[in-house]
Amino acid sequence: MNSDQIKGKAKEVGGKIQEEAGELVGSSKQQAKGLKNQAEGKVQKKVGDAREAVEDALDDDVTINRGNRQGL
Repeated sequence: MNSDQIKGKAKEVGGKIQEEAGELVGSSKQQAKGLKNQAEGKVQKKVGDAREAVEDALDDDVTINRGNRQGL
C-alpha cells in the first residue's frame, strides 16, 4: 500500500462522515463538501492503485530480466 491509497481512502471516509453530519444537521453545503471529498478520495486512491500496479510490473520485469541474465 502506498501513501496515495491511504490518503485517498482516509479522505473518502472523512467525506462520508462529513456528508452524514451535514445530513444530520440539515446542511446541504456540508453534504456537498462531503460528496466532493469522497470523490477526491476515490480518485486519489485510484491513482495510488495505478502507481502500485506500475511499480509491481516494474519489479516483476526486473526480476525476470535478472533471471534471464543468470541463465535461468
